[in-house]
Amino acid sequence: MISDPGASAPDLLPDSVKGSLALRLAPPSWRPFIQLARIDRPIGWWLLLLPCWWSSALASVARGESLYFSHLLLFLIGAIAMRGAGSTYNDLVDRDIDGGVERTRGRPLPSGRVSVRAAKIFMFAQCGIGACVLFSFNWSAVATGIASLAIVAIYPFMKRITSWPQAVLGLAFAWGGLMGWVTIEASLAAPAFLIYLAAIFWTMGYDTIYALQDARDDALVGIKSTARLFGERVKTGIGALYVATLVCAALAFWLVGAGLPAYAGLVAFAAHLCWQIWRIEPADATRSLMLFRANRDAGLILFAGLSLDTFF
Repeated sequence: MISDPGASAPDLLPDSVKGSLALRLAPPSWRPFIQLARIDRPIGWWLLLLPCWWSSALASVARGESLYFSHLLLFLIGAIAMRGAGSTYNDLVDRDIDGGVERTRGRPLPSGRVSVRAAKIFMFAQCGIGACVLFSFNWSAVATGIASLAIVAIYPFMKRITSWPQAVLGLAFAWGGLMGWVTIEASLAAPAFLIYLAAIFWTMGYDTIYALQDARDDALVGIKSTARLFGERVKTGIGALYVATLVCAALAFWLVGAGLPAYAGLVAFAAHLCWQIWRIEPADATRSLMLFRANRDAGLILFAGLSLDTFF
């Protein structure tokens, strides 16, 4: 999957971005840690970041002010750090299960390329960066951010006990829907909760697409998911989640008095989600990964509409 001739076979994980600069340029001893933090798979931090940006832009629209660019930059740094920490934690919890799934058995922990102790130290280092970002905001934002840790802690265990682990992932990954607003307003309000709900349903939808890659292996090792739960009706299930996303976002826009640019972005976002549903082929793992990654562009479209709205 990566073009660096010096990369060893364990570096060639199925979902690594082809030609990843992080893997190509890093010394071999760094590559397992890059994979633990998912630096070679940037879609994860993008999807964690985008609800933060949505919510921050939504607050700017509500205030009739320009974007808080310093906040957007801090959210970017925090998303990369906390996505890495969360992924490392998830791999620590799932290291035995990952060894039984074709797509994940080459990851650093199940393959033995990183020790458990080293992974824990790395996780806490990334948490430290995230904490520095969090404590640069107001105290309401700090309290809101800390409250998310409980959800993050339980998520890796949910796929063992419920067919809705994507819902728990949504609660965690969409938390930025609250953070973007509270860093500006120092309190929460209905628009923030609605954009948070929109991000939750969006996360559930795109992670169901992602889970299609592992549906067969998950059944063998006893891992549950909405992809398995929906079965032959997976397109309908994802469609319902995306409709809920759009309804919640539209209500949030209405409450803040959003203008035409925001709604134009919402329509374009809806068109992208419809395209995803149309293109889903449950048996095609490559397509599922492509559609999952396409949600970065979908999320940026919605953010672009809100951003343009701050100029009018």
